[in-house]
Amino acid sequence: MEVLSTPGLATVQDFGRFGSLRFGVGTAGAMDHLALAAGNLLLGNEDGAAAIEVPLFPFKARFDADNSFALTGGGCGARLGGRALLPWSVHAARAGEELLLSPAPGVPGSRAYLALPGGVDVPEVLGSRSTQLRGVFGGQCGRALQAGDKLAARGASPGLAGYGLEPPGVALPLLADGTPGVRVIPAAEYERFTEASRAAFWAGEWKITAQSDRYGYRLAGAALAFEAPVEMLSHGIVPGVIQVPPNGQPIIQMRDAQPSGGYPKFGTVIEADLWRLAQAPAGSRIRFVETDWNRALAAAEALRGWLEEVGRLCDLIRCSALGRRP
Repeated sequence: MEVLSTPGLATVQDFGRFGSLRFGVGTAGAMDHLALAAGNLLLGNEDGAAAIEVPLFPFKARFDADNSFALTGGGCGARLGGRALLPWSVHAARAGEELLLSPAPGVPGSRAYLALPGGVDVPEVLGSRSTQLRGVFGGQCGRALQAGDKLAARGASPGLAGYGLEPPGVALPLLADGTPGVRVIPAAEYERFTEASRAAFWAGEWKITAQSDRYGYRLAGAALAFEAPVEMLSHGIVPGVIQVPPNGQPIIQMRDAQPSGGYPKFGTVIEADLWRLAQAPAGSRIRFVETDWNRALAAAEALRGWLEEVGRLCDLIRCSALGRRP
């Protein structure tokens, strides 16, 4: 397929680059790992196959050969050759047809994922095909996609289309007093904040500001105050860590986060909820739900169970269509 137009920041991403933090290399990877995993399951790909992450719209591409593809994630409407497409589903394209992902007010989510059979065929760098924008490597020449880029699928089309799944936002809802919620475990410096600040963090709504991106989400809400001035040396951080700079407005580290930082840590968004955060658009509001290690593990297990069921049902559909036994 060939990219015809994009407003920017569309990138090739897989699950991410692990094992290189000690060298100063961040993880990168899909912001919404659940949408990526679902797209691969719909096509029968390997779990970690790379796909195209599209956070801004409109995005237009043309298929240069007959192929199948899966659309997951949210925040947009999709049309192929002028025909409206269902989200979270597998579709078939003919050579020459154009795919258009357009802004769609009211559609949940903020980024879409376009998965191809076998995954997007770009070179592996340090064990991943993810685009590392800060380091300018991985993905398509280490940069965001642009008009004229041509991307190939690593596998053959499964030859099936017309089936999909219930979005995880519907299947696995999480609201706190009617506002989208994410679960957080208190972190190392939690007790160094005032009691009033700790209470305000859990009780209040937080706005995701326009100064948010793949590196981090900057929040606006009640300023968090320290019991006493805190100075720290830089230390290791990972996606999900909530740091608090001197202005008291939290920053949540996201997939392109640098491997170290010096701001005090208030908490950490659990891995099982990072996809929820990834689909929260700038300007929206979220609430934090306090949790602990055991409940975080249970949430991760529930997520694995959902993906396993999706994979089982997709296998049944493919086997039935092809006349094979599951």
